[in-house]
Amino acid sequence: MFIGRYYHRLEEKGRVSLPKAFRETGSDWIITRGLDGGLFLFKPETFEKQVQELSERTFTKKRHRDFVRYLVNDARQVSIDKQGRVLLPDYLTQFANLTKEVVIVGSYQYIEIWDQETYHTYLDTLEESAEKLAEEIEE
Repeated sequence: MFIGRYYHRLEEKGRVSLPKAFRETGSDWIITRGLDGGLFLFKPETFEKQVQELSERTFTKKRHRDFVRYLVNDARQVSIDKQGRVLLPDYLTQFANLTKEVVIVGSYQYIEIWDQETYHTYLDTLEESAEKLAEEIEE
């Protein structure tokens, strides 16, 4: 389980340190495009499970095929180095508009990596509608 919010700096070479609590789960990860403006970082088995569940839906629906493509086509396996850093691919760094200051957020089954300013703008919007959002969640 991944929880919490951590602030880090993106190094010049595109590396970012993962919080110690997240590193302890192993060294291999899958990074891919996220939703809402960030990146998703999955343990390989969780990524495989998510993609498998999506793939089991009918492939005749374009929306299903497109979303699998969105997650899988730009995904890359990465490893944590001895200093606890992950090298982010350039194309994903550009996709998420990552600059110097980043936020690493635990989102239960996966980790999100955001540009700090983008994250806080999104969070402000989310906080404004949190009660309405909670009411709309179906059982």
